[in-house]
Amino acid sequence: MAAADILEIDIPQMKPIHPLFSYVAFAFAAVAHLSLAAETAAVSYSAPARSVPLGSTFVDWNALKFAVTPVGLYCAVFDESTPALEKLEVHVTTLRPGMSSHAPHHHPWEEMLLVREGRLEMSINGRKVSAGPGALVFVASNDAHNVTNVGDTPATYYVINFYTAAVQTVRDQPAADWAPPSLLSSRVIDCDALVAAHTSGGTHCQVVDSPTVTFLRLESHITTLGPGAGTTPRNRDPGDELFFVRSGIVQATLNGITSRLGAGSFFYVAPNDERTMTNIGKEPCSYQVIKVVSDKSPLEPGA
Repeated sequence: MAAADILEIDIPQMKPIHPLFSYVAFAFAAVAHLSLAAETAAVSYSAPARSVPLGSTFVDWNALKFAVTPVGLYCAVFDESTPALEKLEVHVTTLRPGMSSHAPHHHPWEEMLLVREGRLEMSINGRKVSAGPGALVFVASNDAHNVTNVGDTPATYYVINFYTAAVQTVRDQPAADWAPPSLLSSRVIDCDALVAAHTSGGTHCQVVDSPTVTFLRLESHITTLGPGAGTTPRNRDPGDELFFVRSGIVQATLNGITSRLGAGSFFYVAPNDERTMTNIGKEPCSYQVIKVVSDKSPLEPGA
């Protein structure tokens, strides 16, 4: 993945001219982040809205019911535990031009936004970064954030919150201030700018694959299937997975149940459930996968 394809939100690393300068620079940056976190609202964890754990589920974009809000539209989708997660919460937001999602806030769980349409400006720890259609936003634990529609048309995006057990014990300070560089930091990824590799059925584009503060592994990729092409039949994976249809028509079969899904639709696949995807259209189809592995995820099938 080229460095230019990812806009980092980390504090720039500077070569110290003198040890004292290095210490003062770090202390200033840390105080600035802590001050910003103190000024933003802290959002507390809430138990899942529904008591029954979520199983593999299809969501048809055309069946979503949106409610009008002061800033645009809102549709709640998932708010349940899963076999391996404390909670999975997904909703869809549309912002009118000039509107913001909320005042900057922070919370211990890590959050993702996937932009479907429109032009957004993401603010993370006070830095502002553009996010257009196809962008994936990752917000690390307790980093202060909000998003604003800076375009002339409505902007729509998915909000994805995977809650692992680590959320209950994570440090109560911005990840940008203390998390080691081996853990994924807050960032905006322009997925459409990434280079895809050719496969026998279409293309594969790796978006991200990294541990984070609260996930053992966060992995995302984009698959494109040519007409008539499909994935390995009845494949299984131990992670919690969300599949978002970007274009075309995908026929997805989960544990023997089949649904045809168009652009905007998505589906959740529970750990180790069987799934098969096929392009049943006359044009290429593509979908993006977002997967989380936690310490409660089951073993790989056959392990």
